[in-house]
Amino acid sequence: MKKTFTVFLFLVAAGYFLSCVHKEDEGVLDFTLEKALNGTSSTGSYEGYIMPASDDYAALPNQDVKNPITAAKVALGKMLFYETGLGLKPTYPVSKEAYSCSSCHVPSRSFTAGRFQGIADGALGFGDSGEGRTKHPLYLGSEVDAQGARPLPMLNLTYVTNALWAGSFGSFGTNIGTESAWHQDTLVEVNFQGLQGLEANNFRALIVHRQVVNKAVTDSLGYTALFDAAFPDIPEGERYTQKIASFAMAAYFRSILTNKAPFQRWLKGEKTAMTRQQKEGALLFFGKAGCVNCHNSPSLNNMKFFAIGVNNLYQSAYDVYRTGPDDKRNLGRGGFTGRPEDMHKFKVPQLYNLKNVGFYFHGASKTSLRQVVEYFNAGIPENPIVPAGQIAAAFRPLDLTEEEITNLVEFLENGLYDPDMMRYVPSQTMSGNCFPNNDPLSRVEMGCK
Repeated sequence: MKKTFTVFLFLVAAGYFLSCVHKEDEGVLDFTLEKALNGTSSTGSYEGYIMPASDDYAALPNQDVKNPITAAKVALGKMLFYETGLGLKPTYPVSKEAYSCSSCHVPSRSFTAGRFQGIADGALGFGDSGEGRTKHPLYLGSEVDAQGARPLPMLNLTYVTNALWAGSFGSFGTNIGTESAWHQDTLVEVNFQGLQGLEANNFRALIVHRQVVNKAVTDSLGYTALFDAAFPDIPEGERYTQKIASFAMAAYFRSILTNKAPFQRWLKGEKTAMTRQQKEGALLFFGKAGCVNCHNSPSLNNMKFFAIGVNNLYQSAYDVYRTGPDDKRNLGRGGFTGRPEDMHKFKVPQLYNLKNVGFYFHGASKTSLRQVVEYFNAGIPENPIVPAGQIAAAFRPLDLTEEEITNLVEFLENGLYDPDMMRYVPSQTMSGNCFPNNDPLSRVEMGCK
């Protein structure tokens, strides 16, 4: 009995010792990661990567001085974004009130389309989370409202000053000095109105996506009082318009933050929020792999543009619409500015909540984050159309081991994943229509009556 008791005490002591060693080891790992973050943060502290609370409106950066964020604006924008009742100018009447902004930005798919190319007007179906959307048989391919590149997630947009892969929209930020390009079409001319990127892009998007906002529409759908509450300082004759609706949606977008992700919780002091593997992956991200050299804001985005030689959407094996070899969007920033030095360069995107997106890079040429990391690790461009002289100097082999690739992918997939995006979704819209889609097939697939 005495021997058994002695063995028991030994095991308890050994377990306690190993636990202490583990905690001490974890503490060293946390300290090392904090030190790496201090050395890469623009503020000189790891706290510079912390996102504010979604309702801490004063702390949200890059607000438009013409559109300061308020709770009333966010509430209105949150409804309008999902409102299929605005879809009043479809190519064919069969699609009237059948789509919304969220048709191409599905919350359960991290506000992406759930497929390689988003389709609003001219599509049917939803599937589980957008992947089942297909072209309506009545529409020709040239008639559908389809995106020319993989849609960017509508997340953490408060860190974006100029919208879209090419940064085409917004009068300030990186677009200062590009004024000669703003006359290229009636949509880009919105930049002459002196708006930030989200406001300018949303204004354009409501037009492009065949949506209508006017007093008759806000009255019929029940939004007039919400517009009044959100924009009491705007004259009534200008209040119920696409422009002001775009302001409300911009306020809403800036409030959509992935601030519950494990990495964010770790930054705020919850050191057990990330696993050891995720911390080791983070060390690679902010160290050996050099990801932070481009992805260095709180959302891990950047307002710079680089060519890394990935394929365009039309070069994929997917059945795509309204894009092809002559689409200037294939040229990225150069398609907007027309400058030779900008050709084939695309904006550095944010990196949160990407594990369930399913399609990566502007041309959707990769279908997993592991493929993305492997592409960067190899450092070999895949698109022969992109001149070697345009490829970013930093795009070169990283010499990561298989274990390091696995750890980095774990950080990207799960360390940066906020599981509660549905907190940003309304229970219903004022019209009472189904959303994000309201076509018959979508209603069946979504279980919406």
